[in-house]
This record gives sequence, C-alpha cells and structure tokens, in this order.
Amino acid sequence: MPGFLGLVRRDLQLALHHSGDTALVLAFFVLTVVLFPFGIGPEPDVLARVAPGILWVAALLAALLSLDRMFLPDYEDGSLDLIVLSRLPLGLAALAKIVAHWISSGLPLALISPALAVVVDLEPGAMPILVISLLLGTPTLSLIGGVAAALTLGARRQGVLLSLLVLPLYVPPLVFGAGAIEAQETGGDPRADLLLLAALLAAALALAPWAAAAAVRQATE
Repeated sequence: MPGFLGLVRRDLQLALHHSGDTALVLAFFVLTVVLFPFGIGPEPDVLARVAPGILWVAALLAALLSLDRMFLPDYEDGSLDLIVLSRLPLGLAALAKIVAHWISSGLPLALISPALAVVVDLEPGAMPILVISLLLGTPTLSLIGGVAAALTLGARRQGVLLSLLVLPLYVPPLVFGAGAIEAQETGGDPRADLLLLAALLAAALALAPWAAAAAVRQATE
C-alpha cells in the first residue's frame, strides 16, 4: 500500500507540474459544450432534450485527450522499467497510474459539469444525477483507456490508434450515463442506469489493471 500511494502521489505531483495538460482537457470540455448551442440552435426545448448526450460526449472526448500521457512519459525516460522491476505488483502499479490519471482529469470534469449544464438548459433537478453518473463513469473511461494506452506504447501515431481502440468500448458508459440523466429529466427512475454504470466500473476495476500490466510488461521487454 505505501508503494501504491507513493506512485499515485508521484503522478499527481507530475500532473500538477504539467498543469497545462489538465487545463487543456477542461478547456476542450468547456468549448465543446459551449459550441453545441451554436450548432443546433438556442431553443431551450431542443437543448434540454439533447443535453445529456452533449455533456457525456464532451466529457468522453475530453478524457480521451490525456490518455496517451498515462504511461508514455515513463516509457520514454525509462521510469517504466524501474516500476516493472520494483517490488510493487505491476497490476497495482498500473492501477495507481490510472487512479492518478482519473484524479487529474476525470474528477475535474465531473466537478465542473453542473456549471456547463446550465449552458445546454439541463433541468436543475437532473444535475445531481449528472455528477453521479460522471463520478461513476469517468473512472471506467480511465480504466479502459489505461489498457489501450499500455497496448499502444511504442506504436507510431499512438493518439490515432488509442482513439480507434477505446471509442467503441466507451459506448456502454456513454449510453448508461446519458440514459440516467434522461430518465431523471423525464420523471423516470435513473437507478437502473446508475447501477449498470457501477457494474461496468466494478468489472473494469477487476480486469483493466491486470490487462494494462500485461501490456506494459510486454512493451518493456
């Protein structure tokens, strides 16, 4: 556990040192949401109907921007070899890096989402569900993205390959996250969608770190 927490702390310090990466993710999220009303029109009824999808697609694409930085800097400077050779199990090391990535990118997206929900006329009553769905869904995005980031280490045009790998896998969190918000807006029960998001998170938490660890080990051999 000390090694796990130490690696999380180290990656968070690096993220703070390179705070421009986090600012880029947040700026992309804000600009994407703000541009939608210009594209589909300012009618409140139309915006409110598509608001769940807008917010979730924008958050998904913003989270995608920083995936290539999860393992690549350590791979390029040799730190990843030291992590592989350390006493910390590689699966836990991969999980630590994924946790640090979520704290520095996914968590800020969830926290600023209520302010952007106003731009697309999301009903105030649905804002808590928006935050809960993102708090459940963005860790899943980071876990899935961690596997893809490890698989593409050393590949040419890593960013393009990452997008092709993760976007199809991001569809279930997108569907259930937007579905929970829409259910709340229409007077339905969002618990089913939220439970499915939690189930996806549990499955990804059990499988993704070890898959990422296997890919990292192969990339460093």
